[in-house]
Amino acid sequence: MAQKLSELTGIALFHNHLVVDALLGKYELGAPEFVRLREAMWMTVFETAARAGQSLIFTFAPEPTVEPDFPERVSTVIRDAGGEVKFVRLVLSRDEQERRIANPSRSQFRKLVSLDLLREFQPSFAMSEAEMPPADLVIDSEIDDPETASRRIAAAFGLATASTTS
Repeated sequence: MAQKLSELTGIALFHNHLVVDALLGKYELGAPEFVRLREAMWMTVFETAARAGQSLIFTFAPEPTVEPDFPERVSTVIRDAGGEVKFVRLVLSRDEQERRIANPSRSQFRKLVSLDLLREFQPSFAMSEAEMPPADLVIDSEIDDPETASRRIAAAFGLATASTTS
């Protein structure tokens, strides 16, 4: 969905796994060094882009190794640079999430692909999500395919698209 939104709007996609995957080669997920470096790298990209007046699409799923105040700190950095943050929450039933866990597209990055691990982590994911800021837009990704969802996001936030800039 983020890739489709990037293609539609021309806004750069900063997938969280670009950093996560780079660090997993050296550190274990959740290790203090991993958590500290991951956040420092994410925040550096956000601050650099915001100061340059560049928008980003950032993909993110809350989970226990991310500090609960992370979204607010990101928002502060971007607002301090004159930018704005919009939160889109993607919702998906548990059954559909379990069905999609083995999708080949998940292996493009080092995403969770184990159904057993997903089931083990689901309670902590739900707790982490409850700590997230309110969403500016909620998309049910069982109803909206990536193309439809990306168009809804662009329309909701007044983002220029290829069809509006031609």
